[in-house]
Amino acid sequence: MDTSLLSKRVKVMPESATLQMAQMARDLKEQGKDVINMSLGEPDFGTPEDIKDAAKKALDDGYTKYTPVPGLPLLREAIVNKLKRDNNLDYNINQIVVTNGAKQAIANVCLAMLDPGDEVVLFAPYWVSYDSIIKIADGVPVEVYAGIEQDFKVNARQLRDAITDKTKLILFSSPSNPTGSVYTYEEYEELAKVLKDFPNVHIISDEIYEYINFSANHTSLASFDFLKDRVIIINGMSKGFAMTGWRIGYMAANEAIAKSCVKIQGQFTSAANSISQVAAAYALDHGIYPEMSEKFNARRKVFIKLLKEIPGFKVNEPLGAFYLFPDISYYFGKSNGVDTITDSVSFAEILLKNALVATVPGKPFGAPDCLRFSYATSIEIIEEAASRVKTCLKEFNIKKL
Repeated sequence: MDTSLLSKRVKVMPESATLQMAQMARDLKEQGKDVINMSLGEPDFGTPEDIKDAAKKALDDGYTKYTPVPGLPLLREAIVNKLKRDNNLDYNINQIVVTNGAKQAIANVCLAMLDPGDEVVLFAPYWVSYDSIIKIADGVPVEVYAGIEQDFKVNARQLRDAITDKTKLILFSSPSNPTGSVYTYEEYEELAKVLKDFPNVHIISDEIYEYINFSANHTSLASFDFLKDRVIIINGMSKGFAMTGWRIGYMAANEAIAKSCVKIQGQFTSAANSISQVAAAYALDHGIYPEMSEKFNARRKVFIKLLKEIPGFKVNEPLGAFYLFPDISYYFGKSNGVDTITDSVSFAEILLKNALVATVPGKPFGAPDCLRFSYATSIEIIEEAASRVKTCLKEFNIKKL
C-alpha cells in the first residue's frame, strides 16, 4: 500500500491496542482455535429486555429522523435528572451534550479546548485512546505514573509537580480503565486542594464505569463546588447498561464548553442515533441494573484469588470496572527454551500463542510492566483462563536477559 499520500498524523498514530489484540484473537478463533478472549472491555451481558423494548417502541413512535446535534431533549433531561439523583449535581439541559459513544465526547473536548503545545496531565495507567486523542488535537500529553504500590492512583504531590504554565487539561478515569482502581472522596479532596491553586486548569473526568463500583457510592471531582465549572464529566451507556453497540455517550460541562463541543460535533458527525437516544433515556430514567455489578464483583473476587496464585504476579484488589492489571515484570527476560518474554507486549503475544488467552499489554496504557485482563466473562471461563496462564508460565524458568 502506498502511504505517501497519508498525513503525518495518521502515520504516527498507533492502532488501538485493545482492538488489535481482539482482532488477533478473532483470527485464531476463525482457524478453529479455542481462544479465551480477555482483551475487550465489553460486558458479556445482553442489553436488558426493557431497554430493547423501549427502542422498539421508539421505532413505532417514529423516532427515525435527525435529532438536534446535542441530543434529544428527552435524553438530555434524563441525564440532568440522573446527575441530580445519583450524584447530587445540578446541571441544566444546555450543559449536556450527547455523543456517539463516550470516546467522541473526550475528542470533542480536546478539539474544542487545546491549541498546539497545550499540555494535558494524563494520569497513568490510562485508557489507550487518551494519548492519541490528545495528540490529534495538537496537545502534549504529560504522563504522571502511579504504580501498583499506590493502587495505580496519582497523589496530590505528583499532580502539583506535573502542572506547569502550559497545562490546559487533566484527564483520567475513575473507576479506571485499565486498572479498576477507584478514587475515594478523601483522595479527591487532596487533589482538589491542589487544583484550587490553578484556576485555569480544567479536568476531564471519565466516569463511564460509574455503575460498576464495588466500594462506597461513586464520587466525582465535580462534587467540589469550587471545581464544578472546571470539571467535564464524561459518561455513557456502554458499561453500566450493557449497551456497547448502541453508541451513546454524553458529557456535562459549563455552557461555554458544552456549546463549543456541539459546534465541533456538528461538523463531524452531527447527532447520535435517534433510536439509541430514546432507549438511553428510558434506561437512565429507570435507574441502574445492580445484578450486573453483583456478578462482576463475584467474578472479581475469584479472579483476584486465582491470579495471586500465579508465581511472580503482583496483583492489587481494584474496586471498580471489570479489569485486573497485574504487574508481570517478574517474567521479563525469562524463556521456555523457544520463546522469550522481553516486555508486556511479548508477554501478551506469548500467552495468546501458547495458552490461547487474549489479553492486552500494559505498554499502550502507559504501564509497561503490567498486563490487562478483562473479567467480563463467566466464572467458568475465568477459571479456565487462569489455569492456562499458570500452566503456560511454569515453562518460563530459563533466564535469558
